[in-house]
Amino acid sequence: MAPVVTSVSPTQGNPAGGTPVTINGSGFIGATVVRFGPNLASNVVVVSATQITARTPPGSGTAKVTVTGPTGTSTQNVFFTYTTVAAPVLTALSPASGPTGGGNTVTITGTNLTGATQVLFGATPATILTNTPTQLTATAPAGTGTINVTVTTPAGTSNPLPYTYTTTPAPTLTNLTPTSGPTSGGNTITITGTNLTSATQVLFGATPATILTNTPTQITVSAPAGPASVVNVTVTTPGGISNPLSYIYVAAPVVTGVSPQFGPDTGGNSVTITGSGLALASAVNFGPSLATGFTVISDNQLTATAPPGTGTVVVTVTTPGGTSTLGPGNPYYTYLGTPVINSLIPDEGSSLGGDSVTINGSNLTYTDSVTFGGVPASFSVLSDNLTVATAPAHAAGTVNVQLHTPAGNSNTLPFTYDPA
Repeated sequence: MAPVVTSVSPTQGNPAGGTPVTINGSGFIGATVVRFGPNLASNVVVVSATQITARTPPGSGTAKVTVTGPTGTSTQNVFFTYTTVAAPVLTALSPASGPTGGGNTVTITGTNLTGATQVLFGATPATILTNTPTQLTATAPAGTGTINVTVTTPAGTSNPLPYTYTTTPAPTLTNLTPTSGPTSGGNTITITGTNLTSATQVLFGATPATILTNTPTQITVSAPAGPASVVNVTVTTPGGISNPLSYIYVAAPVVTGVSPQFGPDTGGNSVTITGSGLALASAVNFGPSLATGFTVISDNQLTATAPPGTGTVVVTVTTPGGTSTLGPGNPYYTYLGTPVINSLIPDEGSSLGGDSVTINGSNLTYTDSVTFGGVPASFSVLSDNLTVATAPAHAAGTVNVQLHTPAGNSNTLPFTYDPA
C-alpha cells in the first residue's frame, strides 16, 4: 500500500525554500523521496510510520506534497503554498536580563516568527522551547555583559533587541522557623535570608521540599519526610547554592506509663510520665485538657501537673515530632472523686481493738488506708460505697476515723473506744 499524506505543517513558506516542515500520514517506513510539486525536499527524516520532517525546496505557487516509498507514491491532495514571507520583527524580551549562567526562560514577542530556525544571544544559540507567529520562548545560554538577541526564520534575520547578563549573588540563609519537625514531613518551614529570588530548589539533606512562596528575603516550604536525624537545609537559585542550616527530624513521642495512675478530679497533683522522645515536649494533655505545667527531666521522663477532669483519659505528649498515640504500656490516668464517709457501723468498740467496723460512703474503691485516731487499721474494700475495717487497739476515748485514696483524705467521723 502506497504512503498516505494527510497534512503538512506549516502550509506555506518562502519561495527560496528551506522552510522546516512536518508531514503527517501513514505508511512512511522506508520512504525515500519527498517532493513539493516536481522538486525534491532536502533533509528528509522518517521520524515514524506516521511522520516525516524535511526542508522545502525552492518553488513558486502551490505545490502538491508527495511521499514515495517502496510500495508507491502518495496521491492525496495535500498542498504547500510558496509565498513571500516577511522577515521576523522583534518588539520585546521578557525578562530583558538574566544570570550569567543562563538557564532561564526568555519570552520573545514580535511578528513573523513562524518557523524560527535559530535564536542567538550574541553569537551563542539558545534552545527554542515554543514557537508561534507572534511569540517564541527560549532558554538563555550562558553569557556576560549586554548582547543582542536575534531570531532567524526562512525569511531572514530579525532586528536585534538588547539582553543584559547580570551577576547574581549566591543566596545566604540566616534562619529557619521552626528548626525541627516530624519525620512524616508536611509541616511548613519559613526560611529567611538574602538573595533568595527565583529559588529553583530547597533541599532537606538530599530530599527536595515543595516551595510554597518565594521573595528576595523569605521562602516558605513544605518539609519532605525524613528519618529521625539532623539534616542540612540549602537553597539553590541562579546565583548558586546557599550556606546550610540545620533542621532536626524528630520521631513522634511515645508514652509508656504514668505514675500515679489515679488522682483527684480537682487536679493539681504531680504526675510522672515515662516513655521516649519526650525531651522537646511542648504540651502535655490529660484527655482534652492541657496540663497546668510540666517539667522535662530527660528524654524518657517528665513531670506534669494534672488539670481538673473526670473519668479515665489518655495522657499524651506533643513535641515537634507530633503527638504520642496509643502504643505499648499504660498511658491512662483516672480521675477520682474525693472519698466521703457517711456512717460507721458500729461507731464504738473495745479499746482492745478487733471490732469489725463497716464504713459507708462514696468514692471508696481506691481506698489505700484507714486510720482510727491516726493508727492504721486493716481493711477490705467491698464496693465503691462500702469498706470494712478492723479497729486497732487504742486507749479509751473518742477518735476520728478517716480513710485515704489517691484523690486525697476523706472527712472524719467519730469512733468511741470503751474501756476494756
